Amino acid sequence: MAKKNKAPKPGTIAYTADRHEYYEKAVQCVESEVDMVDETYEALRGKKARFLREDFCGTGNTSCEWVKRRKNNTAIGLDLDQEVLNWGIKNKISALNPEQQDRIDLINQDVMNAEVDPADVILAMNFSYQLFKTRDALRAYFAQAREGLKDDGIFFIDAYGGHESWRQIREKTKFDDFDYFWHQKRYNPITAEMLCHIHFRFKDKSWLHKAFTYDWRMWTLPELQELLVEAGFSKVQVYWEGTDEETGEGNGDYYPTDLGDDDPSWIVYIVCEK
Repeated sequence: MAKKNKAPKPGTIAYTADRHEYYEKAVQCVESEVDMVDETYEALRGKKARFLREDFCGTGNTSCEWVKRRKNNTAIGLDLDQEVLNWGIKNKISALNPEQQDRIDLINQDVMNAEVDPADVILAMNFSYQLFKTRDALRAYFAQAREGLKDDGIFFIDAYGGHESWRQIREKTKFDDFDYFWHQKRYNPITAEMLCHIHFRFKDKSWLHKAFTYDWRMWTLPELQELLVEAGFSKVQVYWEGTDEETGEGNGDYYPTDLGDDDPSWIVYIVCEK
């Protein structure tokens, strides 16, 4: 019988901890993500993108950052989880000024049946598309995203890999007031299916176990590129992160290339032109 996680005890930090708030602190950096999307689109199209569609948007954090960038930017976020959308509306959109709020909308809608105007940019970030576990299903989503773009639109996804990505590990990252754990609980090499959790531990030693759970397929870069081409994209390009010469770590700058490094763990963007 599987061991059940203990619920946080009243009076502990974990008991009142907001999982979405800590996720944003530990995982997301929407400023750098929007920088990359904005700069890449302008470099490829010679103009600024205006209308962004954020698939699997969750709290809509990226969409909020987008509308804050320029007064003519608009954004629509799509997600099936109404609880998460409500959190984003309450905690993220409400923090925008009234004029910015008029240019953003979070909608409870299946990305496979999106009923929105064609976008300059569509994002599927945080590896969210990996919930599609078969080639047919993922190709169908990519084709749907392509149809949701304007004629000169661009689709952006992120991907991760490296030999550590297929291991059963629990990796800790320390922050000032909490520890973040990325837990690769189970991996099946026959199907490439993977079960992952996010946990948080606080200064009083209380835990927020399984704050988030991901049941997905671990797609490789060749598979993703092949499926994107099969879905009809005219050009599919991997953008690899540059290296800081002093630290040997990633420098946050991504460049187009067909040659990557055999790093134990890496994150890339894939830029797909309609």
